[in-house]
Amino acid sequence: MREPGERRRSRRGCSPVRPAADAFPRLGHVWADQGYRGAAFHTWARETTGITVEVVQRRDGGFRSTWVKVGTPPPEVPLFAVVPRCWVAERTFAWLGRCRRLSRDYEYLRVCSESAIYLTMAMLLVRRLARPAS
Repeated sequence: MREPGERRRSRRGCSPVRPAADAFPRLGHVWADQGYRGAAFHTWARETTGITVEVVQRRDGGFRSTWVKVGTPPPEVPLFAVVPRCWVAERTFAWLGRCRRLSRDYEYLRVCSESAIYLTMAMLLVRRLARPAS
């Protein structure tokens, strides 16, 4: 039996939020995609973990087409639009992808992969701090 999307997604969303709240006690705000729009998930996250969840929405509301009344022009929706806050994750993955060691999955142990990510981000930050002010 299938459940409504809100209930199904809201229960699934609980699993990544709880370990993140335990691992990062200062975490107070999370950006999520439109699949986590359910009020039940937002209430659970706020009451259980103290984390507020902000859903990042596309300009078209997540739909390519909408129903409009007869004679009313349809709203104009751009084919491509930058979704707020999604670029933060994409930019970070692009930075990590520039590191040759992380471009392929060479590491056997997860700990080694995690250490390589920490090293790559540290090198990126050191380069930015060492850059002369313009």
